[in-house]
Amino acid sequence: MTTANDLTVHAMTVGAFVPLLRQLDKMLEKAEAFAVAKKLDAGVIEGLRIAPDMFALTRQVQLTCDFAKNSTYRLAAIDPPKMPDEEQSLADLRGRVTRTIALLEALTPDTLAGAEHRHITVPLRTRTLELDGLHFIQRWTLPNFYFHLTTVYALLRQAGVELGKQDFLGGI
Repeated sequence: MTTANDLTVHAMTVGAFVPLLRQLDKMLEKAEAFAVAKKLDAGVIEGLRIAPDMFALTRQVQLTCDFAKNSTYRLAAIDPPKMPDEEQSLADLRGRVTRTIALLEALTPDTLAGAEHRHITVPLRTRTLELDGLHFIQRWTLPNFYFHLTTVYALLRQAGVELGKQDFLGGI
């Protein structure tokens, strides 16, 4: 268990993201079983959205993975590995989650040492985000990761997939 004295960038990123990405994989596995049991057409679950102007479930999963991977690699001062957004099925999405976990687990605490002070620059559509590492984690990375992960959970729950709080949190 991490104590306040052990709180590192690695613990705040890899240590936080990997267990929750494993939970995301389990949620998607339950969604696959639900779709089979309900005889849903391919793409029904993947296309779920709460409102017409929001991203569908597929994009929410992709963004959950991207915020974890891209942000952590930027903090390590390594160009984030590219992952094309080509997933069509829940199995494809689970594969993306698995690949993201492997990429995160490749980053060691030493790789992220001092990253809380590193200057991070992220080009966005309409502006450029510039923050030091700690603020980047607090104000950009974690809020976005949790937003998209929670949206996936909410979409699956709304569709009828039997998920509870422990499916989100895991064995804490």
